Amino acid sequence: MTSGLAGADFLPLGIASSDKPCPSANCFRFAGANRARIPASVSVMSPLTIMYMVSPRSSSMQLQVIDSHTEGEPTRVVIGGGPDLGNGDLQGRLQQLRDQHDSLRKQVIFEPRGSEVIVGALLGDPVDPVHAAGVIFFNDVGYLGMCGHGTIGVVTTLAHLGRIAPGKHAIETPVGIVQTELHGDGSVSVRNVPSYRYREAVAVDVAGYGRFVGDIAWGGNWFFLVGEHAYNLSVANRVELVAVTTAIRRALADSGIAGADGAVIDHIELFSKPVDPSNSSRNFVLCPGASFDRSPCGTGTSAKMACMYASGALQPGVPWLQEGILGTVFVGSVEVEAGKADSGAPQGQSVIPTITGHAWITAESTLLFDPSDPFPEGIAL
Repeated sequence: MTSGLAGADFLPLGIASSDKPCPSANCFRFAGANRARIPASVSVMSPLTIMYMVSPRSSSMQLQVIDSHTEGEPTRVVIGGGPDLGNGDLQGRLQQLRDQHDSLRKQVIFEPRGSEVIVGALLGDPVDPVHAAGVIFFNDVGYLGMCGHGTIGVVTTLAHLGRIAPGKHAIETPVGIVQTELHGDGSVSVRNVPSYRYREAVAVDVAGYGRFVGDIAWGGNWFFLVGEHAYNLSVANRVELVAVTTAIRRALADSGIAGADGAVIDHIELFSKPVDPSNSSRNFVLCPGASFDRSPCGTGTSAKMACMYASGALQPGVPWLQEGILGTVFVGSVEVEAGKADSGAPQGQSVIPTITGHAWITAESTLLFDPSDPFPEGIAL
């Protein structure tokens, strides 16, 4: 069986592959291509073997995670202790995770161990061994096809583990292969999936707020992007911003306004002029659930640039500096692949966006789950 970096085949063994005795009767081997440096609760027995120690003090289930933030938005990468999802394509693994092991998502994200702000990433083996990893993203309400800030966090985590060096690395996701580059200064560029504007200037009436007009676009997730509004995009105004964007999302659903093939539009993005005039725009992004993106949002920036390109307002290769609600910035640009200028997009041409930003490691942790805990899957609020 091909092992998965999320702990797909922790095998009970008395002897490690190094022929050194296992230091405990409760010992599991994590071997093969997934060898990595992980937290202190994991004892490295040889370059080819990592020993996962079950605490002798309790029979608690344990998950190894590494936390980071990308320009302010947190990512939690699960590197050990997850379920066996096999070695099939990422769409199939996502289906398994959703249908059979959704408790992992809750355990990682829900309070008291997590929060609604965190995006989780379950790391596993890629289908193609030349790729760096496979990853499934999730949050407090479900699963994400792709996550820009999360991908930057994953690449930074892989570098932190010593699994990759500066250079280009492909990451497999449920919506396709994402090309990334780890730069010498620690920044990460993500070449996203094809993105496009699906519908332009769509009007929706929102009870208590009036009419909003925006574009529907795909950037790895579905977005409704609004440029004309009366709101101040500041952290101090976040309660009002969450309220109005939540109302817009509800009105879209109630009005039957959706993405391609009836897909739910679960991200709402407001734009304004940037606070820093050297940037191109400022945004506020409501994520699925009730949280907002602390970063400038990688898939949201991709969707925005696709709309700009479709309108003739952004040319290939020209930098777009997207300022987020905290004032942090993603630097983006688009290209059009030869022979793929349309990619089936109903309106305008699809583009390949690239987003560059930084992530910083904030913690290496072991999450513990005691069977006597009254909230074994966390607290859903």
